Amino acid sequence: MSNSYITHVIFDVDGLILDTERVYTECLEEICGEFGKTFTWDLKAKQMGMKERDSAQLCIDTLQLPLSADEYLLKLKEKLAQKLPTAQVLPGAKKLIHHLHSHKIPIAVATGTDSWGFAQRVAGHKELFDLFHHCVLSSSDPDVKRGKPAPDCFLVCADRFDEKPQLDQVLVFEDAPNGAEAAVAAGMKVVWVPDPRADRSQLQGRVHLILDSLEQFKPEDYHLPPYENS
Repeated sequence: MSNSYITHVIFDVDGLILDTERVYTECLEEICGEFGKTFTWDLKAKQMGMKERDSAQLCIDTLQLPLSADEYLLKLKEKLAQKLPTAQVLPGAKKLIHHLHSHKIPIAVATGTDSWGFAQRVAGHKELFDLFHHCVLSSSDPDVKRGKPAPDCFLVCADRFDEKPQLDQVLVFEDAPNGAEAAVAAGMKVVWVPDPRADRSQLQGRVHLILDSLEQFKPEDYHLPPYENS
């Protein structure tokens, strides 16, 4: 499908590697429901990939919640602490990550979360996340000035590989529209794995590939080693 030669790969986490977007939705439905408000898919789609505080303020402003960003994040943190550690790995993610690592393709993470949230997410998946060369946590990384859809997190992430890649030879896996926009803005190639409710037309022709699941990804299409027995 592609003539692209890929040397480095960057992954988002929420909704791509781990089934955490469902957890976030549950928590925010509960918080918004306390104030008689409905947390909608349209609002969630705008939040996905943003820095935590920016995401909080967007929700507060959109639904006119009687909360400060700090109060909102405290409520969210209390709920996430109970639910995030149970998040499962999504189909195809473990196989792809292990495959790239075993073939010595440099891989990293660039996510909108902070260090606390990331620790909660990966607590039950330490072996998997130990395979990544590094992880950029946008909400607590001082080098990431702007959250997705700005390209900062992906540019910082690329710069931290031992050998700096050509940006057009970096492949990014994203589920969030904001994240895909950020990777496109960074000049990288993007495989978008959107939520079934997402409007695919917004990024059609701008991302390199749109998939329903990471299980559909074929490494050989990007001149990466093919899966054994594939």
